[in-house]
Amino acid sequence: MKTVEEIYQELLEDFSKRIGRDVSHSCDLAVRLYAVAAQVQALYAQMDWVQRQSFPQTAQGIYLDYHAQTRALERRDAVKATGTMRFSVRTAPQEALSIPAGTVCLNAAGVRYETVQETALAAGETFVDAPAQAVEAGAAGNTAADTVLFLSAPPAGIVSCSNSTAFAGGEDEEDDESLRERILDSYQRLPNGANAAFYETEAMLYPGVAAARAVGRARGIGTVDVYVATTAGVPEEALLREIQADLERKREIAVDVQVKAPATKAVDIAVGVQVGTGETLETAKKTVEAALRAYFTGARLGCAVPLSELYALLNGLHGIAGYRILLPADDVAASVSVLPVLGELSVQTLE
Repeated sequence: MKTVEEIYQELLEDFSKRIGRDVSHSCDLAVRLYAVAAQVQALYAQMDWVQRQSFPQTAQGIYLDYHAQTRALERRDAVKATGTMRFSVRTAPQEALSIPAGTVCLNAAGVRYETVQETALAAGETFVDAPAQAVEAGAAGNTAADTVLFLSAPPAGIVSCSNSTAFAGGEDEEDDESLRERILDSYQRLPNGANAAFYETEAMLYPGVAAARAVGRARGIGTVDVYVATTAGVPEEALLREIQADLERKREIAVDVQVKAPATKAVDIAVGVQVGTGETLETAKKTVEAALRAYFTGARLGCAVPLSELYALLNGLHGIAGYRILLPADDVAASVSVLPVLGELSVQTLE
């Protein structure tokens, strides 16, 4: 793109040729030409911006959303992390203690989590588990077990809380690069009402669906199996039935389509770490677990788990000076109907 100075010099030279003499840089006309050059340069910038927004390869923000709409695609919304909160007392009560829906707990980073249904700690018990979710949608809600330890407003009689399981499945709003990849893929694999791309595209339209894989002739000629995974992993039956009913209306004639949850393959990971100055092994373990849980989402349906990606994932984590992946010993192969999930995680001091 031409600079203001370049445009100004061209205007000055052209005007000088037309009048047959040089124009002084200090004259009033030169000042006016410089003002014109600035406006022309702004037009160059506007033209360049319009050109970039005109193509999905370079468009950004809402203009990329417009390109997605022409392909019947939408930017995926942020998803809330889900998990389980455990509420405890020191001494078993003689009467049940009510824990209202919306009871808020926090982790050390200040991320808030709330129960999603009313729960009661029964008489004679010292703890009860309640389903919960992050208050705000996004990947920031993903956290390891036993990290949500603070009660915002304790229910009567309850003295402590903790998350007995990790909060997982939280996902930020889809960024431009991910949406761009899906748009360009829709041109390369054109859904035609009968191919795998058609079934996968239709399934991906449902909120929360992170990946879909269609397998033709899965049970013989005229059959199609569609495997679906959500951000949190294996989808609920209600979602599968909803997608099944939709595809039944849209499938080709005489085709037997079935929407299924994928099989899961637990990937056990062992990592040796050198803890950074002032850090503890327990802190390093939570950091590694958080990074791995963010990696093993439903988006990995049908994907391999290369060691190179695991190394890249752990590289530069806060509080870890060095590391080595001890398990798995090799890449984990891909299978179209299998969702790799995080299995047992071991973090130990690297000798």
